[in-house]
Amino acid sequence: MRTVPFDTDLSVHPEVTAFFDAPTNTISYVVKDPNSSSCAVIDSVMDIDYAAGRITYDGADAIIRHIEENNLKLEWLIETHVHADHLSGAPYIQGKLGGKLGIGENITIVQDTFGKVFNEGTEFRRDGSQFDRLFGDGDSYQIGGLTVHVMHTPGHTPACMTHVAGDAAFVGDTLFMPDGGSARADFPGGDARTLYRSIQRVLSLPRQMRLFMCHDYGPNGRDIAWETTVGDEIDHNIHVGQGTDEDSFVAMREARDATLDMPKLIIPALQVNMRAGQLPPKDSDGKTYLKVPVNGL
Repeated sequence: MRTVPFDTDLSVHPEVTAFFDAPTNTISYVVKDPNSSSCAVIDSVMDIDYAAGRITYDGADAIIRHIEENNLKLEWLIETHVHADHLSGAPYIQGKLGGKLGIGENITIVQDTFGKVFNEGTEFRRDGSQFDRLFGDGDSYQIGGLTVHVMHTPGHTPACMTHVAGDAAFVGDTLFMPDGGSARADFPGGDARTLYRSIQRVLSLPRQMRLFMCHDYGPNGRDIAWETTVGDEIDHNIHVGQGTDEDSFVAMREARDATLDMPKLIIPALQVNMRAGQLPPKDSDGKTYLKVPVNGL
C-alpha cells in the first residue's frame, strides 16, 4: 500500500537557507525555487522575553534581510504545526513582505482544544480562518515553478504536516536528527502510536530525500545540525532506526515523555500560535495579556 500520496521528483533541488534560533533551538528556513526568485519561509520565530513580557523580532528581521538582499519574492509562510516551544514570526514577516500563511487543516482541533484550556470565549474563531490556507493530506502548492506536496504526519500534534519540495522534506517535529530520535507525543491531541505511523510515512520517501528538522539540541555536545536524509534516519535513528517495531517505540516514547518537563514557552506559544502568530486582542485598558491557566494544561 502506498503511504505517500504523491510522486517525488528528486531531480528538483530547491535552495534551502537555515536560520538557527538559539534560545528555542528552532531552525527556520527560506526555501527558494531553483528556477526563479520565488521563496517560502518555514517555521519562523518571534522572540519573547517571557519574564519581561517583551516581544522582539531579531530572528524574523534576519530572514527579512536575507530575502531583501537576495531580491527574492516571498510567496508562502508555512507552519509545520502549532509550536509549543516558540512563537511564530509569520504575521510580522507577512506584514513586511506579503505572502500567504498556511498550516494543516487540523489546526481546528488544536484551536478547539486550547480555546477551552485558555477560556477564550466565543469571540475566538476555531475554524482556522486566521490562516490563508489549510492543507489536507496530499494537497500541493507552488513556490514559483516549484511544486510542494503536503503530507499529514500527526502524533506530536494533530495538525503536523510534512512539506516535500523536490528532494527536500521539512518534517517539523515528526523527527529529529538520527542521534536525537523523535519528538514527544504527550501534548493534548498527541499520540505515540500515531507518531510512529507518521514517521513510517516519512521514511517511505526515497532514501536520498533530504530531511530538514525544526529543532536540534546538540545531543552529547555535538554541534547543532538540521539536515539529514531518509536513509540516515532508517539506518541510525536511535528511536525508530533499524526496523524498530511499533509497540517498542510506543513503550519507549510514553515512558520517556512521562519524564519530560513542559517547554518553557508553552503558555505564550500556544496562545499566540493558535492565532496564526497574532497576539491576543487588547484588553479594555489597551494592553495585551497572556493567560496562565493554573493546573490547566
